[in-house]
Amino acid sequence: MSLTSDPPIDPPAGPSIGPPAAPQAGPASPAGSGGDLAGLTVVPLRHPWRWVAVAATAVLLAQFLNGLITNPGWEWDVFARFFTAPTILKAVWVTLQLTFYGTALGFALGIVLAFMRLSASPFLRSVAHGYIWAFRSIPLIVQLLFWFNLAYLYKELRFGIPFGPGFIAFDTMNLVGAMSAAVLGLALHQAAYAAEIVRGGVLAVGSGQSEAAAALGIPRFRQLRRIVLPQAMRSILPNAANEIISLFKGTSIVSVMAIGELFYQVQVVYGRSGRVVPLLMVATVWYILLTTALSVLQYYVERHYAKGAVR
Repeated sequence: MSLTSDPPIDPPAGPSIGPPAAPQAGPASPAGSGGDLAGLTVVPLRHPWRWVAVAATAVLLAQFLNGLITNPGWEWDVFARFFTAPTILKAVWVTLQLTFYGTALGFALGIVLAFMRLSASPFLRSVAHGYIWAFRSIPLIVQLLFWFNLAYLYKELRFGIPFGPGFIAFDTMNLVGAMSAAVLGLALHQAAYAAEIVRGGVLAVGSGQSEAAAALGIPRFRQLRRIVLPQAMRSILPNAANEIISLFKGTSIVSVMAIGELFYQVQVVYGRSGRVVPLLMVATVWYILLTTALSVLQYYVERHYAKGAVR
């Protein structure tokens, strides 16, 4: 018997003289044996309602396609006759011209307005904000009709000394025709939205990029051209492409000015022939084809500017 409070010392480990102890019986652990896992049955997760939704959608789509093909009301022979008619092709060209000029002028002015809003000058910021507020508030059709009737307000435009004599004068009636008024209205309307798109893209680039470039002595314009804008384009392009596609379809509104774009020309043709549905399908298919072409172009432009950011 120990007279101290120290715990008993275990005997040193050594070779066992007696027979080995028999393993204790107990439940087998599934994680401890590969054979036990191989015997398990894997039951996949079932999604019955997903298959119900797929079947219902497939049936509705098949019914729609069947009606599209077999319903005589679509008059596909009339559609085929007018789809590539010279008047329709000319109208498509006018639509493309309106889209191109409206986009080019609109985004050029929009870039200027965006940097005016980012300027340190309160006056420039206020002017840009007022422009964007006004042109986003006024409906496009009102703007188009206003520019179309500009000669009613101003008989001629003079360029010279402000509030003084003019040196060069232009007759407004001959200067702003229907096509010019349409391009002007579309471009000024587009500029208000383009300015916010560009401003949002520039703000998405961290300020540290410009600060680091300034610390290296890179000029301000080169910072913008080589550092800020290439990174901002990744944010600008998706929204800009949406605006261009919306403008492309929105050119149909200039039909109120009797400009021979696609929708106006389709209206003229079905007004004479009475074939409303097939002529509307002519315009629809042309809009789908050209919108698809713009979407493909958008994909490749986005992929170009995503170099180094997407792997």
